[in-house]
Amino acid sequence: MNTTDPDARYERDGYLVRLAERLREHGLAADRIEATVADLAAHLDECATEDAEGEFGPVDEFARQLAPGAGGAPEAPPEQVEVWRWTADTYVDEELLNRFGDEGWEVERVDALGRFVSHRDAARAQRWEYRRELVTRGREGIDERLAPDGWEPCGTWVVYAWFKRPRAASLGPAARVESPPPVPERSRFLSRKFYGLLAALAVLLVALAVAVAVDDGEASSGLGFVAGALAGAAAGAGAMVAVAAALRTRRRRRPT
Repeated sequence: MNTTDPDARYERDGYLVRLAERLREHGLAADRIEATVADLAAHLDECATEDAEGEFGPVDEFARQLAPGAGGAPEAPPEQVEVWRWTADTYVDEELLNRFGDEGWEVERVDALGRFVSHRDAARAQRWEYRRELVTRGREGIDERLAPDGWEPCGTWVVYAWFKRPRAASLGPAARVESPPPVPERSRFLSRKFYGLLAALAVLLVALAVAVAVDDGEASSGLGFVAGALAGAAAGAGAMVAVAAALRTRRRRRPT
């Protein structure tokens, strides 16, 4: 790293100080601001440059990229905001979230049907990255553990929680999507592994039905078993949706 030019170093550090002030004005938490500035300083060191503005662009614009939708950031006109709801199984959801995040899609939440509710500013699309966490025993401590690295929650579903963060902190101006692709025509993405699991369950169900029918000596017993199993599966899925919706309602009503 070049440290022979104190004026350049002063300009670089001054840029980061001003950036921290702008992020604070936009309402970002202090720990997230500290982590973001540290990451940017490390990036400048790796690039062996002191020209922070040349690397990241004007400080005010860069602050808005790092804190989209925060206080003071301009909102896009309604006609420029694209909304897309889609779903995927857990074999491919994280991969697809990051693929679509690179196209500028930001997930707002996961709805009661398990769909990712996403939006994108067509005129100022920014890249996002995502990660999924298992929360079988609650999510206590997960938010706090991930927040210093810039991760913020963007949805939960039964035993999973998803987190997002803008890629501007690591990519700088390159995080902007200059020519966003069209809104995908599909809204459901199910993997071969998922269909294979369904096929295996179907085979198992048929085998159990045959076993029941042979044991009772009546084909109707096997058919009854299949019908009961399907009804039970449907009821169980409905109950999971109801429980998930109830938990979300309870969290929204819980006093802060």
